[in-house]
Amino acid sequence: MYAAGYGIEPWRATRTGGFRQVRRAALVLGAVVMFSLGLAVAARGGPPPAETTVVVQPGDTLWSIASEHYPADDVRVRVDDIEQANDLAGPVIQVGQRLRLPG
Repeated sequence: MYAAGYGIEPWRATRTGGFRQVRRAALVLGAVVMFSLGLAVAARGGPPPAETTVVVQPGDTLWSIASEHYPADDVRVRVDDIEQANDLAGPVIQVGQRLRLPG
């Protein structure tokens, strides 16, 4: 039986799809993107570490300095980074020389 009377309207199903579902999907997608960016920032950590300076000691090589200061990284890449940061033409360094170590 149907209800009839003043102010009573029959129930109607909303259209399938429609603007509401698109808006809801956009909100969910936006929330997922913001959450992902938050996790990425948290995983990266704080600001990059400051540049460090070392003084070359007798017996030091770029390889030994790179392996000591960057134990988790590829030493070959870090040797190149140190060469570039100090404008070195090759791996030759002198005792007492100051080297900048990039972060």
